[in-house]
Amino acid sequence: MAWEDEDYYRILEIERNASQEDIKKAYRKQALKYHPDRNPGDKQSEQRFKKAAEAYEILGDPEKKKQYDLYGREGLKGFEVHGFTNFEDIFEHFSDIFGGGLFEDFFGTRTRRQTRTERRGPNLRVDIDLDLREVAAGTEKTIGLTRREYCDVCRGSGLRPGTSPTTCSYCRGRGEIQQTQGFFVLRATCPRCGGHGKVIESPCNRCNGGGRVAKRTNITVQVPPGVEDGTRLRIAGQGEPGENGAPRGDLYCDIHVKPHPIFQRQGNNILCELPISFTQAALGCEVDVPTLKGSVTKVKVPKGTQHGDILTVRGEGLPAMHGWGKGDLLVQAVIEVPARLTARQEELLREFAEIERLHPSPKTKSFFQKMKEYFK
Repeated sequence: MAWEDEDYYRILEIERNASQEDIKKAYRKQALKYHPDRNPGDKQSEQRFKKAAEAYEILGDPEKKKQYDLYGREGLKGFEVHGFTNFEDIFEHFSDIFGGGLFEDFFGTRTRRQTRTERRGPNLRVDIDLDLREVAAGTEKTIGLTRREYCDVCRGSGLRPGTSPTTCSYCRGRGEIQQTQGFFVLRATCPRCGGHGKVIESPCNRCNGGGRVAKRTNITVQVPPGVEDGTRLRIAGQGEPGENGAPRGDLYCDIHVKPHPIFQRQGNNILCELPISFTQAALGCEVDVPTLKGSVTKVKVPKGTQHGDILTVRGEGLPAMHGWGKGDLLVQAVIEVPARLTARQEELLREFAEIERLHPSPKTKSFFQKMKEYFK
């Protein structure tokens, strides 16, 4: 079995009944073993380091672990899974693990140096509006956004072509300044160079030394079926570029589902209120009901259907975002009482009412019996 297809439990070398604490310890062990600082230039160790992070992201999250245990990798569709491509993304995402203790002893110096010189690019956020039919089928959206890109004149350096940065005279190239107060030494980022240790004396005319210019671009976003209102999708590496060649940030897409004129969402089910007449409810009938596919389906209304009764059409709802199967179409009977009657209709209804008085329905008979006992 190829490493990239290997079971997450095998990657972390743990049993399937491992506790969350055991999973965390196993990941620490794997991350320490395959850390890039301990295996410089070893491409296989780099891949194993990334796959261990992916395995921990799944198994270290109880909800993702549950879906993975039930359905394997297919069960993770709809979840935000990073699929790490660079080390800085891993260090940032699992900062609680890499931030101290054993890892800081081995790798703290390197991590602090990279934080100063290779700052990951900013994340971006956009809104995506969907209708219920797009939620049912899933969709592909092209999002237009303006983001800062590397300047095409200075290639992101911020320098006028032919010039070089100079060492910051304020911090002498260290990127930080120190202040001593009694027994304590306080360190702070240099206010002049911003922690870079270098300053630009001759800025680029195109970007004014910023190294970036605003550009309009289009991003294609795959929206999975069954997505819920308020869901946030993460598109890795589609934010703005980082400093000194550092990785891009991410693009976060907030999903907003527009109200539907006919259907209301109830989890994976959809509810449709079906107006029927008194006679249709009493005698029973067969009616056409719309579906999210744009077609209609036949629904049989049984004799004696009551106002508010639910008729279920299996499998015509929404797909489950975090699992298998589809919800149902719930057809709720709404009995309409005619506001106006012809003379003949009124005559027939009065005749019906007289028969009804002589032979009341069980519920009516029970209600008046209870009311009679209540006022005794």
